[in-house]
Amino acid sequence: MTDSSRSDAELLRAHVDGDQYAFAELFHRHRDRLWAVALRTLADREEAADALQDALLSAHRAAARFRGDSAVTTWLHRIVVNACLDRARRRQAHPTVPLPDGSRAESDRPIAAEPAAPAVDHDTALDVRQALSQLPEEQRAALILVDVQGYPVAEVAVILGVAEGTVKSRCARGRAKLAVVLGHLRAGGGNPRSGDRVGTSTAQARTAKVEEEK
Repeated sequence: MTDSSRSDAELLRAHVDGDQYAFAELFHRHRDRLWAVALRTLADREEAADALQDALLSAHRAAARFRGDSAVTTWLHRIVVNACLDRARRRQAHPTVPLPDGSRAESDRPIAAEPAAPAVDHDTALDVRQALSQLPEEQRAALILVDVQGYPVAEVAVILGVAEGTVKSRCARGRAKLAVVLGHLRAGGGNPRSGDRVGTSTAQARTAKVEEEK
């Protein structure tokens, strides 16, 4: 049976049984979304890479304890989010000061920004990223999973290990704060798509749109 024909659960079980390639294939399938969650949660490429590496090592070692109570992807996202939140809390407890030579400037640049994009879109992306980084990490994680990644509230509740009502409450509080911080974007007008999840205001809709287009 080829890796492409095996389900996530089958790959994880094969890894536990000693298949040295199974976990690599599992990670390859989901790395883009896992990386996106880590990067947007921490807003720092170096921190996100370290958190993702920590998470994958944890998943690699803990695979035998997976009981199938949720989808493998949900399990992986839970481990990644927890690794990111742990790093965010440590960063809050021990903040670092950027070096004067700007050696960390690379991590502050927009992710996959398109050189040909209009300046207003570039500025909006920066505004949105900065606004998200100002949210408490629990609210930021919930918003990224629900509004940016598009996961159902029920699945996000499993990923974060909280009740669905808690996810909804965190999202609502986070959206309210974003609406205030990004209120200046309303002056630009625009018609948010019906599929945008962040909210009904232009500022909130642009949060999802900017992240989707990166």
